[in-house]
Amino acid sequence: MINNRFQRTSLLLGEQGIRNLQNSCVMIVGLGAVGGYALEAIARSGVGHLILVDFDEFDITNINRQILATDNTIGRKKTEVAKERVLQINPSCKVEIRDVFIDSSNVENILSLKPDYVIDAIDSLKSKCCLLKKLWQQKIPFITSMGAALKTDTSAIKMSTLAETQNCPLARQVRQQLRKEGVNLEEVLCVYSLEKSNSDAIISKSTSKILGSLPTITAIFGLIIANHVILDLSKSE
Repeated sequence: MINNRFQRTSLLLGEQGIRNLQNSCVMIVGLGAVGGYALEAIARSGVGHLILVDFDEFDITNINRQILATDNTIGRKKTEVAKERVLQINPSCKVEIRDVFIDSSNVENILSLKPDYVIDAIDSLKSKCCLLKKLWQQKIPFITSMGAALKTDTSAIKMSTLAETQNCPLARQVRQQLRKEGVNLEEVLCVYSLEKSNSDAIISKSTSKILGSLPTITAIFGLIIANHVILDLSKSE
């Protein structure tokens, strides 16, 4: 019997779709602005097993755009807060947490947990490329977020392969690195923005490497990613 908390989803995706989600394992790497909203939707879809990966703690600057960041969570581990949030939404969900920064020394160990799908919401270029390369090599289904900072146009947000991206500085850097590693860019699915921004001018005026971002844009990135994963996992084979 379908849990009543997922009744509305069941009416749309069918009982088999809900069962497929309940039997699925999704790994989310990066629990900040994009990853937090992806997590919220994945948890509410009824996915039965989540693996949450992040090394960071919340601070006050996260509050403008990260759904898990509040006055009460400042200074706390993102993974711990995220686990609590998931279990408040779906107490039946199995939640594993890993407080690590993904790099070449631990990526294989993390992926040995055998997720059915991986959501990449990592900010660091080197870490992101390390993860994406291994996911592609191991043929684990995944979707990755490109840059949401410095964007304001919601209509410019798209989902495509990495090879098709335009006007995204992060996507350009990821493409260059993965191409060197022999990764087929047509097999890397991502969410990005077509919006052009004068990023070089903005960055040059900044006193730090921190870039401005809106809660709306980062949330839409995360929700588009989650929507794709939910629909993909709910399909009957």
